[in-house]
Amino acid sequence: MENRTELSKSLKPHWVVAIAFGSAIGWGAFVLPTDWMAEAGPIGVILGILIGALLVMVIAVSYGYMVEKFPVSGGEFVFTYLGFGRINAYICGWFVTLSYVTSVALNASAIIVLFKFLYPQVVEIGYLYTIAGWDVYMSQIILATVALVIFGLANIRGISLTGRMQFIFSAILFIGAMVVGLGMTFHPDTAFTNLRPAFNMEIGSLSSILIIVATAPFLYSGFNNIAQTSEEFSFSAKRAFKLMILALGAGGLVYSVMVYATAMATPWQGLVAGQPVWGTGDVVKSLFGNLGMTLLTAALCMGIFTGINGFLVSSSRMLLAMGRARILPQAFTKIHPKYHTPYVGIITAVIVCFITPWFGRPALLWIVDMTATGVAIAYLYTCASAYRFFDWKDSALRKCVSLAGAVISLIFLGLLFIPGSPAILALPSLIAMVVWVLIGALFYVVYGKRYNEIPKEELDVYILGEELANTLTSGNLQHIKNKGTKVKTNNTVQNNL
Repeated sequence: MENRTELSKSLKPHWVVAIAFGSAIGWGAFVLPTDWMAEAGPIGVILGILIGALLVMVIAVSYGYMVEKFPVSGGEFVFTYLGFGRINAYICGWFVTLSYVTSVALNASAIIVLFKFLYPQVVEIGYLYTIAGWDVYMSQIILATVALVIFGLANIRGISLTGRMQFIFSAILFIGAMVVGLGMTFHPDTAFTNLRPAFNMEIGSLSSILIIVATAPFLYSGFNNIAQTSEEFSFSAKRAFKLMILALGAGGLVYSVMVYATAMATPWQGLVAGQPVWGTGDVVKSLFGNLGMTLLTAALCMGIFTGINGFLVSSSRMLLAMGRARILPQAFTKIHPKYHTPYVGIITAVIVCFITPWFGRPALLWIVDMTATGVAIAYLYTCASAYRFFDWKDSALRKCVSLAGAVISLIFLGLLFIPGSPAILALPSLIAMVVWVLIGALFYVVYGKRYNEIPKEELDVYILGEELANTLTSGNLQHIKNKGTKVKTNNTVQNNL
């Protein structure tokens, strides 16, 4: 049996929080408040975002448990393998990989959107063609490509550099958002009356909140990046759940503060009616001038950078895990001899993202919307796997919470497909999903036979490492301690293992 490649354990706790927080926030918190208020009103948006955070925290309970017991790269792919076997693991891993990679591409394209607002002449050089109403210019492609190359090289240079960068970017993002929020609170020209009406009165308060709740879980996609980095923790994996809750809480606060700040500046209905390109930017500049605009732009840039950086980390670790399992080419298991990073996965993710600027942002958004399916599938498999690991006798509360997480995940998944749902996928997104499923089926045809023929004990070592695999083989998993209690493994789970 071939040796399993290993990653260095150098990630510090505050770096891990930054990876999760920065990935979950991205650029949307600074660009989309006006769009959200048009749908739900300011208080409707804030309540929907906070309720969404609480629901995702329920899901995070299962993530925290699984990361604590199985701190290896691959996250949901590994958890699903343990709970439901090889085929389900491949299905989960295939969808999650697309979600991570397209999140990198989306954040790279957000740089183009930012430049269209600040320096439109820069991104309108070398017109090529128009796709779905979006004019594609060579300067846009060059801009996105340069950003991807820079972050790709930084990721290859080591997880310590990546983690340190992510922490600095996230700190600037968080501080910038809080300063803008405080500035709006104490500025003499702002007023709490601008928050009225609190909801979109055309649809009512409940519907206003539910519209945002339906999309909020996908706004927090990125908190689960902690699972992908767990193999590189320089600290106990028992802290993973607390770090997830901290990241989700900080994320909910930033989202809420930016909506609040945008609405405080001026009556929100008038702002929405004006259909601004960047409503938050307009109100900040009108009240605080170029200084305020510089601060907001810096925070927005950090949101973009943390999104690219965080999801590059996660996508490369997922490719590493699937390469270890031999369901993807073994080239993905190669570790850089000097920097100890999965450089083939990083390079692959960057190259795939090179393609996306050529198709324009609307086409990319169709794919990104589709990948919300992958997020919901990842949530569902993780919660269901945790549910199957818990025993009613010794872990009844945790088993109930994991079941609740699975139900919430099913609801999120249903919202993407049930007619009349505010989050239902558009036809182009459904077509993109079918194409991705077909590509996944093709990969399975090519590599599935080898994947399924690997003996279970050998595959355990490839995916989990020798120490954890020996734990499974010896049956000691039934005696893993969790807060002083024994966590027993169901017979169904033992069969999968």
